[in-house]
Amino acid sequence: MDFKQYWNQILEKQEELNSQLSSYWSSFSDMGNWQFWVVTSLLVVPLLLVFFIVDRKRIFEIFFFGYTVHMIWTYIDIALGRTGHFTHKYFLTPVLPNALNITVSVLPVGFLLLYQYCTNKNKNFYLYTLLLSAMFAFGFATIEKYMGFVEFRKGTNQFHLFIIDVGIAYIAYWFTRLLLKVREKNNNWNRELNINNPFKKKAR
Repeated sequence: MDFKQYWNQILEKQEELNSQLSSYWSSFSDMGNWQFWVVTSLLVVPLLLVFFIVDRKRIFEIFFFGYTVHMIWTYIDIALGRTGHFTHKYFLTPVLPNALNITVSVLPVGFLLLYQYCTNKNKNFYLYTLLLSAMFAFGFATIEKYMGFVEFRKGTNQFHLFIIDVGIAYIAYWFTRLLLKVREKNNNWNRELNINNPFKKKAR
């Protein structure tokens, strides 16, 4: 099989899979099924919550942290789904990633509010992350599994989700702190330039 034949076959299989997903969604996961409204609420409610309680004085910093969690978790979830290790059986639409409500809303909002709380109250972020990750992995994901929303396969279990949650939250924390250091350094550099600028002194 040559290069073009491979791609023709891949595209045919992809179209067949998309058709099956759309048919499945229409039968089991559309607006006529109660699971759709659970998934929708898990997308909307956390976003409404963060709208009302986010610290607007630090909104760029906090949202950068949450966005980092969202991006990393989205890619990891796509990889877990494609390899058949972790599957979401109910989703908003067959076009977008299946775990959209979790990787866009539940996890980023949960961790960004934790970040906001720990940095505002001077709490140990690393310790609190372990606690929240355990709640998400061993509590929330277990309930999802019991209700049939997700399926663990190929030896994957809640402990693996716990490790992923912790790793992603720590990486997002380090990225955010690095961003703050770079911003602070640039601000100091700009202040020095303004102080040593002879033209500004003459203007005064």
